[in-house]
Amino acid sequence: MANVVEVNDLSFVYPDGSRALNGISFSIREGSRVAILGPNGAGKSTLLLHLNGLNLPQQGTVRVLERKVDRKTEKWVRTVVGMVFQDPDDQVFSATVWDDVAFGPLNMGLADDEIVSRVERALQAVGMFEHRDKPPYNLSYGQKKRVAIAGVLAMEPKVIVLDEPNAFLDPAGKKQVVRILENLHQRGITIIIATHDVDLAAEWADQVIIIKDGKIIAEGEPWLLTDKKLVEEASLRYPLVAQIFLAMPEFKINPVPLTVEQAIKAMRRFLNAQISNKAIL
Repeated sequence: MANVVEVNDLSFVYPDGSRALNGISFSIREGSRVAILGPNGAGKSTLLLHLNGLNLPQQGTVRVLERKVDRKTEKWVRTVVGMVFQDPDDQVFSATVWDDVAFGPLNMGLADDEIVSRVERALQAVGMFEHRDKPPYNLSYGQKKRVAIAGVLAMEPKVIVLDEPNAFLDPAGKKQVVRILENLHQRGITIIIATHDVDLAAEWADQVIIIKDGKIIAEGEPWLLTDKKLVEEASLRYPLVAQIFLAMPEFKINPVPLTVEQAIKAMRRFLNAQISNKAIL
């Protein structure tokens, strides 16, 4: 698969002189599930804003679908990269849920029947169709989050970027968001999230990018999150499942399981091996 996003030597300084990004480079393959992690102030949100043209590079380049993101392409890139902000109240503002999700397609100049079709599909995808006539202020925080995702989906982007998708959600809300992300991935959409949630990254992501002080300090598969030095440097923690196995090295299971499913399979292999050894003896 081709690279859908390419970032090269990206730097960004805010007007007050605060340096948010400092020479960041990475690429993302089409259809990937990417988690960007790091401590507060690492530059995660600033980086996301570059991916759909809300911030433009001061130094370096951002390319989406092989097109350079700049003043000439910033409107185009927002049609192919959808952004879901951390706080849905920054994004959900219309009189009804339906109107809110229809806002993007309307501004794209689509025909009425196409708008209706897109809004229906988007609301069905996030489980909010039955709430289509409600005013957003009557919704729960988690429901607003799903409406915000639907508003992006209705524009049918190639890439969806989410800033802290699980922030302030209860366990049921987090489970719904993960289910939505997985459904989007199955549809071939490239998904990029910025998060502090190492368990979400471990369970869901194909690619992990860890940044600190505006620089990438590690990039690779989620097993990076079991590297003691790296986890401490980035002010993260081990995934909960990994913590169990790292605290019990006598199991000698490598790689260390990151998810419940991986842990179950590893423990079954371990127990079966123990049973086989006893049978031989």
